[in-house]
Parts: sequence; structure tokens; C-alpha cells
Amino acid sequence: MAATPQKPAAAQKPATATPRRKASRHRGEGQWAAGHFTPLNGNEQFKKDDDGLNVRTRIETIYSKRGFDSIDPNDLRGRMRWWGLYTQRKPGIDGGKTAVLEPEELDDEYFMLRVRIDGGALTTQQLRVVGEISQEFARGTADITDRQNVQYHWIRIEDVPEIWNRLEAVGLSTVTACGDTPRVMIGSPVAGIAEDEIIDGTPALEEMKRRVLGNKAYSNLPRKFKTAISGSPVLDVVHEINDVAFVGVRHPEHGPGFDLWVGGGLSTNPKLGVRLGAWVPLEDVPDVYEGVLSIFRDYGYRRLRNRARLKFLVADWGAEKFRQVLEDEYLKRRLTDGPAPAEPVSRWRDHIGVHRQKDGRFYVGFAPRVGRVDGTTLTKIADVAEAHGSGRVRTTVEQKMIVLDVEESQVESLVESLEALDLSARPSPFRRGTMACTGIEFCKLAIVETKARGASLIDELERRMPEFDEPITINLNGCPNACARIQVADIGLKGQLVLNDEGEQVEGYQVHLGGALGLEAGFGRKVRGLKVTADELPDYVERVLKRFEAEREDGERFASWVTRASEEALQ
Repeated sequence: MAATPQKPAAAQKPATATPRRKASRHRGEGQWAAGHFTPLNGNEQFKKDDDGLNVRTRIETIYSKRGFDSIDPNDLRGRMRWWGLYTQRKPGIDGGKTAVLEPEELDDEYFMLRVRIDGGALTTQQLRVVGEISQEFARGTADITDRQNVQYHWIRIEDVPEIWNRLEAVGLSTVTACGDTPRVMIGSPVAGIAEDEIIDGTPALEEMKRRVLGNKAYSNLPRKFKTAISGSPVLDVVHEINDVAFVGVRHPEHGPGFDLWVGGGLSTNPKLGVRLGAWVPLEDVPDVYEGVLSIFRDYGYRRLRNRARLKFLVADWGAEKFRQVLEDEYLKRRLTDGPAPAEPVSRWRDHIGVHRQKDGRFYVGFAPRVGRVDGTTLTKIADVAEAHGSGRVRTTVEQKMIVLDVEESQVESLVESLEALDLSARPSPFRRGTMACTGIEFCKLAIVETKARGASLIDELERRMPEFDEPITINLNGCPNACARIQVADIGLKGQLVLNDEGEQVEGYQVHLGGALGLEAGFGRKVRGLKVTADELPDYVERVLKRFEAEREDGERFASWVTRASEEALQ
């Protein structure tokens, strides 16, 4: 809570000073636990007026029958997010108008619809339904996100009830895929599968979902709440940038369990999560998860939207106080102290390629281009997986996919079948390491294009630098909000309008260099004035990577080189 301003001492006040008006009493940060229940902004008001989960009934009985124009504005730009729906950007509005136009001027009459895929787990039957919905209702769109979801575009409100029926018939949902809610719970895509797994978090993830999804006790949070759990030694769920994360560790006395992290998040105020120093056994994870979630609900800041994420509370309290409140007020018991995670066993954390499972079969990870697929491709992936004996696939937090349970005799044929769909299990570092957010094509916050730009950048770099074989991450974001994790990429590109050599305002990017997660996690370096136009992007990336190759020491990572490189070398 902000400190109360101190009144100047009388000796410092000029004799002729006009008496100051008495300051109004600070209403606090909107924390429910401090008795601040009066809504302090429009978002808090509409949530108090009606729970976001209730909008489903209106969509099914009113809006889907009467059409887009019948939708209440507080539902349209607020509560419909509780069921995974955002209006998408009206076509033809350039990036310079993103922050100028009113929301209703940016809104198209179509929606993005997000399908939550907790832990990235899909059967081939579910994947086929996701693909069929894309073809029938979404003009073929079906992007894989960096939180293991699938996002459709061009969805009409009239079609939403039927889409829900089809998804729910195969065990999928869009509930709280957006909104001030517990979002998708990301998990290791090879949970219960990988030979080197420390612990399988699947039972905890399933119980966490059972307790909170659709539960009105947790449907009005200060802001979104992001969750991660993984027992993989490659640290494959970007645990450092989630509100709560459970990371697999081995306790010297108690065996496998999870290390507890809280308070991570990026956007315009990035913060890495902090360890609470607590070891959590598998069976206790759901209780601890509910405790952290409840702290956020009760103590989270609701006065200002830009300070409402859990990371701000954690930064103010510190790890010690947060753990104490969790133990004393919510768990009513002490947590066991435990070790930190070991360094990741691989510089790649995406499970691309062919890997042996603990049961002797294999899983095969493959790379679409910047997460962009389509409904036809998804149904073909389901067909290919089944033709090679698999009934299970996974999505990853790197916008990639995995086919599980492949017999050794089927591996090479599967790889070839995926290659025929332009889905590589042996991708170049550029295809493997490049991700992009939705961008200006559909997003109302975006300023520049990202998906097509990222795909063309991959092609250019593969052509120009075919021998480059170092792990490298290149993340493109259409605005400052960091959905594509620009601050923690080797090369992070934040979309903005820049001036070209002719003094014209064009699409471009501010460059962040040397960010990382896992090994030596930290945020990228912003070199003063380093911006690049979209057209110059391939030239710039090629130039900086060739300097890295020329100057690097044996075994040195790109992020490590950036920390010691001169500004001239990074231009």
C-alpha cells in the first residue's frame, strides 16, 4: 500500500503560505482483505454487477439469436472474456490508430475464441474436432499459442453455442480462457511420458482444474492468473514468468516434489517470479495452488488495472511475507523448506525431435512456423498420428506440437509424413526458435504485423545462414504487452512505428537483446536508440548473428555474448 504523504514541518512553511486543502483519505489499493470492496474502476464495477461466468446464458439465449448488435457493451468488452471471447480488430486500421480510436471503433463484428488446452494435452479425436471447427466456423484459422492454447478468428456470435457443444462433447472448453480468472494451466507436454522426468504433475493439474474452473469463488480476480506445473528437468513451462509455478525438484530427504514460485509476469512491467523456498509434495499441490490463488483474490490490488497483477503484491511483500501469509492464513500449517531447481539439462526446452519415452516408445516434436497452422493441417496431423499408432498429441509453450506413443519402427515414416505437411521435426534454429504473437492482423492492441513477418524472417535467415546451428530465440511482438515474451528472448522485437531513411513513419521494432529463461534467467538489454524497420529486419538479425559467431568464445551462448558486447557490435 502506498505510504501516506507526510505534511511538511511548520518550520519549513513560509509565513505567507496559503493553508493547504486537506488531502482526501486514500482508499487503499482495493484489497478485499483490507475491507476495500467499493469498485474503484469500470472493470471492477462490471464484475461486481454480474459474475462473468453468467454471460454464457445470455450468449446462448439472446446474443447468438439476435446477433452482434444486441450485445451489451459490458458483456462485449468484459464478461465475454470469461468464456474465451474477444472482439478482433476491424480490418484496414493501421497501427498508428491503435491508441487513438475508441474500442467500438476498433471492434470488428467477429471474435477471437480461445480454446484452453491445459497441459497441452489432446487426443487425436479432440484435435480433429478442433480442426473441423476451424474449417467450418473460423475461416480455417487455428493458431497455437505460447500458452498451449488454440485460437480461432472470424468467429460469429451466432455460431458460438454450436462450437461450445462440439468442444464439450470431446472434453474441451473455453471457460475462463480469458478474463480476470485462472487462465489455462500450462504443464509439461511430456508429463508422465519422458524418460528423464523428475515427477509427473498431471494428477495435481487435473485436481487444480476440478477445483477452480467454473467455480465462482475464483471467477473475480484482480487480473488474469497464470499457472504452470512441470516435473521436467528441461524446465519446459517458462515457470519464471507465471503468477504461480510448481517446478520439479528432488528433496534430499523427501524425494521428488515441487519447488514453489510466485509473482512472475512480463507485459510493460516485467518481473521474474521468486522462489518461496518451499518444497511441495504432489498431493499437496492443489491446496497450495488454491492458497496462492486465494491470496491474489483477497489481497490483490484492484484500484489500478496496471498494478493489479500478483507480481506487484509479491514485489511489495517479498517472498518471506508471502509465504507467511500463505501458511498462516490459508494453509494453516508450515511448508517444508526445499531445494531450488537444477539448471536445465538442455538449452532447448521445446521437445523438438525424436525422444525415447519411459515405456520404450518415442515421442516426436515438430515445428509449425510461428505457431501458425490451420484447421485442415490440424485434422491431417490427427490422421498422421493415428496412422502411425498414436492417439495422443501435445501442444507446447513454444508454439510447437508433439506426437506421443510412436513405435520405433514408425518414427521415420512419421517424420516424413510431418515434413510433407511443412511441419519439421528437424527444423533449423531459426524455425525452431522464432515465435510471434497475433499481431495487427487480428489484435486490437497491436501496432505492427508479426505472424507473416516472423515466417518470412525464418525463410530469409535459413537462406542467408544455412550453417548457423546455435540455439537462438527470436520473438516478435506487435505491441509493448509482451505476449510473445520479448524481454526473455535472445532477440526480442517490440513492435512500434519508426522512421525510415526517408523520414517516413513505417512498421518496425525496438530491439531487446540477450534475454533468457532457465539458465541465467534475465531480461534483455535495450541498446539506446536501437530500432529497426520491418523491411530491414532480416539484414539486422543476420548482421548481429554474424558478429556473435565472429566474437563468441568457445561454448558461449548468445545471451552471454550480448552482456559483454559493445554497443557498436549490437547495432
